[in-house]
Amino acid sequence: MVTSLPNLLTLSRIVVIPVMVALFYVDGPNARWAACGLFVAAAITDWFDGYVARSRNQVSTFGRFLDPIADKLLVVSVLFMLVAFNRVGQLSILSALIIVLREIMVSGLREFLAEVRVGLPVSRLAKWKTGIQMVAIPVLLVGNALPILPTQEIGEVGLSVAAALTLVTGWDYLQSGLRHIRANPVPVDPSSPRD
Repeated sequence: MVTSLPNLLTLSRIVVIPVMVALFYVDGPNARWAACGLFVAAAITDWFDGYVARSRNQVSTFGRFLDPIADKLLVVSVLFMLVAFNRVGQLSILSALIIVLREIMVSGLREFLAEVRVGLPVSRLAKWKTGIQMVAIPVLLVGNALPILPTQEIGEVGLSVAAALTLVTGWDYLQSGLRHIRANPVPVDPSSPRD
C-alpha cells in the first residue's frame, strides 16, 4: 500500500530534495545547518522505513522498488549541488563522479538481472560505503559553518573513502552480475527497441 508508514518515510526522502536544493541558494550558516539536518533526517528514514516495514510485516513491492530510487535521488542531487556551488575541492568532484557512475551502473545491472529473475543483494562492504557516505555528505553540507573543526576536510576525506569503497563494491557487483549474465543468456529480439 502506497500510504503505509514505511512507504511514506521513503517518499519523504524524495519530497525533501527540492527543499535541500533551495537551501543552496540561501547564504549563511543557518541554511547550511538546515540542509545538514534535513539530510540526516532523510538518512535516518532510510534505515527506519526498512525496520518498520519488517517489524509490521508491511514489506511491499512498491516499497522495494522506491527505496533504492529515493536513496539515489537524494544522494545524487546533493552531490550535484555541492559540486555546482563549488562546495567541494577537485578531488571530491572526482569522488562524487565515481559515486554517481557506480549508482547508475548498479541500477542498470539490477534492472537487467531482474529480467532474468536474479537478485543482486547488497554486500556488507556496500553498507559500509553507504554509511561513510551518509556521514560525509552532511559534514560537507555544514562545511565551514562549524569553524571549530576542519569540517570541510573531514567531509572530503570521508567522501574519498566512500568513493574508494564505491570502486571496490562496484567491481564486485559487476563481476557478480557478469557471472549471472554468462550463466543465463537472454535471447535478444532484434525488433525490440533499445534505449
